[in-house]
Amino acid sequence: MAVKTVDYLIIGGGVIGVNMAIHLKRRNPAARICVVDKEPRLGLHGSGRNSGVLHSGFYYTANSLKARFTVDGNAAMKEYIRNHGLPLNECGKLVVAKDESELDTLDELLNRGRTNGVELYKISEQEAREIEPRVKTCRHALWSPNTATADPKPVMEAMRNDASEMGIEFGFSQAFVKNEGNRVWTTSMEFDAGYVVNAAGLYADRIAHPFGFGKDYAILPFKGLYLKSSEPAGSFKTNIYPVPNLKNPFLGVHVTVTVDGHHKIGPTAIPAFWREQYKGTENFRFGELMETSGLGMQLMLKADFDFRRLAFEELRKYNRGHLVGLSQALATGLDPDTLTHWGPSGIRAQLLNLKNKSLEMDFLFEGDAKSFHVLNSVSPGWTCSIPFTSYMADEIERLQGHR
Repeated sequence: MAVKTVDYLIIGGGVIGVNMAIHLKRRNPAARICVVDKEPRLGLHGSGRNSGVLHSGFYYTANSLKARFTVDGNAAMKEYIRNHGLPLNECGKLVVAKDESELDTLDELLNRGRTNGVELYKISEQEAREIEPRVKTCRHALWSPNTATADPKPVMEAMRNDASEMGIEFGFSQAFVKNEGNRVWTTSMEFDAGYVVNAAGLYADRIAHPFGFGKDYAILPFKGLYLKSSEPAGSFKTNIYPVPNLKNPFLGVHVTVTVDGHHKIGPTAIPAFWREQYKGTENFRFGELMETSGLGMQLMLKADFDFRRLAFEELRKYNRGHLVGLSQALATGLDPDTLTHWGPSGIRAQLLNLKNKSLEMDFLFEGDAKSFHVLNSVSPGWTCSIPFTSYMADEIERLQGHR
């Protein structure tokens, strides 16, 4: 096996990994950069299986990285999509309250949005119906005009093409096997890497550990499912979301208007039994089953949130009737007869703090002068990806002593 010498080896070809490569290449035009991915093509996991929603940034506390990058990320991704002639549905979003008890949280979201510089409006029930005639809400709603939807797969393909044109190399079907310092072995390649960037999503913790990072964390996978509607395109004008539980990183069952104008309801946030449990027993790994089950049992016994209740509530969403029932609190005319087909599932690579037994709510990374590890880049990671990866490239330069 010939040794390939590179300045930067990036493990993981999702939206974070590819954009990291692009930013590093722009700063270091002569750098030899290679992105390796364990799959035969990009977009088979989180970056190609997300909802396609471009969030606007009002869910996140002001001191968080998510708040820092969502507004700019929304604008940057929409500009990228337009410049590449890709489909974009600038349909906006309504956040609705089911009863009086949720109005205080609605106001908290409004305050967060204003603090984060989000264009966000508190509107009356009547004004909400003028935007979306089918919406249900109690007294008020929030209107986010900058929320949009796109198709992440062609976006990923465009980014890969841009990276290739810059001279960035890709190695497909190259899973990480082991490392000795910055000598890295993949399925059929060996690298002598000046710097290693780990952007491996569901396996980011596994790759970080042999480099000496992420020891206090593990990925806990959650499975997301949507029911697709058979109603015609244009049946809904905008996305409709409930007021979320701000203690959890999940936003609850909502109505998502897709890039082609159709709609779907969901998602679930069901604890998965292994990391790529998309369908049936595909990608089954016994070791992951044992690991994930063990973590789940620990959380059942001791967690800083009610994991038992969360798991029970989410598992109930496997029942189509229950999931439809939850969506019916948001809008009229969501008929079970039109919501019969499950769309493709996605897995959320949620980071768990092993010391605190808590779910990490914000983006999280660790690194030094030789390697950098993106441990938590869950939603709105796709929305934030362009400015967030630029920020992490700044961090890498700082760690390397370039500035």
